[in-house]
Amino acid sequence: MLLDDLKSLLQKRNLWAKKSLGQNFLVDASALDQIVRAAELTPDDTVIEVGPGTGFLTERLVEKAGKVIAIEKDSDMIPVLEERFGANSHFELHHSDILKIENSKLKIQNYKVVANIPYYITSPLLKHFLQAEHRPSVMVLLVQKEVAEKICGITGKSMVTIQTQVFGNPEIIGFVPSSSFYPAPKVESAILKINVFEEPLVPVDQLKDFFRLVGFGFSQKRKKLSNTLGAGLHLKPKETRAVLKKVGIDPDLRAENLEVGDWMRLKNTLTV
Repeated sequence: MLLDDLKSLLQKRNLWAKKSLGQNFLVDASALDQIVRAAELTPDDTVIEVGPGTGFLTERLVEKAGKVIAIEKDSDMIPVLEERFGANSHFELHHSDILKIENSKLKIQNYKVVANIPYYITSPLLKHFLQAEHRPSVMVLLVQKEVAEKICGITGKSMVTIQTQVFGNPEIIGFVPSSSFYPAPKVESAILKINVFEEPLVPVDQLKDFFRLVGFGFSQKRKKLSNTLGAGLHLKPKETRAVLKKVGIDPDLRAENLEVGDWMRLKNTLTV
């Protein structure tokens, strides 16, 4: 069993899961296999794996992909990964924080991202890759269930919903219970797949203003759009309501009710 293997490996090296790094090791073979299948890997694919840890997912990735570039922040895990995969010519290891590495420094343009990530970096990680000059074609991430549902717009929308859906189509592949991890987190998890568009829905040179507008809408998410947008854009309530009605949006809605297309129509009407 993977759990026994993990405990043995950690004990042998006097290691433990570090809460500060959000380490919860996935020890469910079926969930690991599901993640890899979702990525639809071929020998022509290059994969970036974020936070490989002890390498249980890595082991499956190197079997399917042509190259695996692993980015590990925890210095204690580097010797483990070097021992397990250092001799594999298809494996490349970087001891670094993924959020501090520009994709151009890895010298890759066509790649996929597959990872069981620390949940606290979900939003910045998505932004890091989706707003990069060279975006991945696919992202398959194990994330908190609640966040995955929010990204997909299943349970209402948030800023991260719009930030993701502008760049790709997210879907939930499956759910993973907390008992599949060691140590077990307090939340359930989901396998999130994002098929990334070749070009974002919003022109690149307009993204900054677009997200500024969306930010105004979500600045006070319990308030109506007519209030939040008006405050951000310095418009009178009457003016804001008129603009919203002009593009077919109910002024009494909240930001969480709007789709990406709604925000795009607003952006094309307003000067942000």
